[in-house]
Amino acid sequence: MDFLSPSLNSAIVGVIAIILFSHYFLRRSKVGLAKTPPIPQGAWPIIGHLPLLGGTKPPYRTLGAMADKYGPAFTIQLGFHRALVVSSWEMAKECFTTNDLAVSSRPQLVAAKHMGYNSAMFGLAPYGSFWRELRKLATLELLSSSRLEQLSYVRVSEVETSLKELYTLWTKRKNESGQILVEMKQWFADLTLNVILRMIAGKRYYGDHSDAGDKEVARRCQKAMEEFLRYTGLFVVSDAIPCLGWLDIGGHEKAMKKVAKELTLFLRNGWKSISKRELQVKLKGLKISWT
Repeated sequence: MDFLSPSLNSAIVGVIAIILFSHYFLRRSKVGLAKTPPIPQGAWPIIGHLPLLGGTKPPYRTLGAMADKYGPAFTIQLGFHRALVVSSWEMAKECFTTNDLAVSSRPQLVAAKHMGYNSAMFGLAPYGSFWRELRKLATLELLSSSRLEQLSYVRVSEVETSLKELYTLWTKRKNESGQILVEMKQWFADLTLNVILRMIAGKRYYGDHSDAGDKEVARRCQKAMEEFLRYTGLFVVSDAIPCLGWLDIGGHEKAMKKVAKELTLFLRNGWKSISKRELQVKLKGLKISWT
């Protein structure tokens, strides 16, 4: 019986080696999958579980049904990204205490890139040394009890000013019964806007005593902040499938860039209206050097 040719022997050995390596890696993958949270069925190629979350039912009901079936912790595929869904306080406590480093980072969202100065904002920055410094600055200097107490005069002043403006409006437009129609939702929105902007930029944008001096400018600023919050929580296709970002489906990225320009303009004008001495007083106690 003739021996097989050397080339055929090499081919047979190669096939056997591939089979053995494939068996080894399949066993390793099965062991790894056994340690990961369950993955719900129904995932599509590339887009994952996105079709399940885009039906007629609200997403929280869909996720609740998945939690009833797969347990308090499971993973779903959102395009190219995998997300962990936790539905019990015990699992949430374990995630944010024992395994806090695994869930401390944030995804690179389109909103963070265009409206968060390339993820430089504290609430949008990924976990790392930069985020840790921002957290230290925010918790110890900006949101500490002493800092909030120092800025309490802003809240008191704005409430008093808003009530005086409301009283002035009542004296001018009250009817025969001494009543006036006021949209309280807009009133509270204006009050909140002025408190935030006085703390950040040192000026109020809306009201009879506003520094903007133009209701249209004030409404533009308010609308820009509302759009910023809306687009931050909006689902964008390129967040799940980054390769489709160049299409800008829905025109969301173009709108985000416009909102970012609006907010930058208002904040820049606000800081320009503050003198160097006033800015030094505002930054007193913060670990920021004036240059």
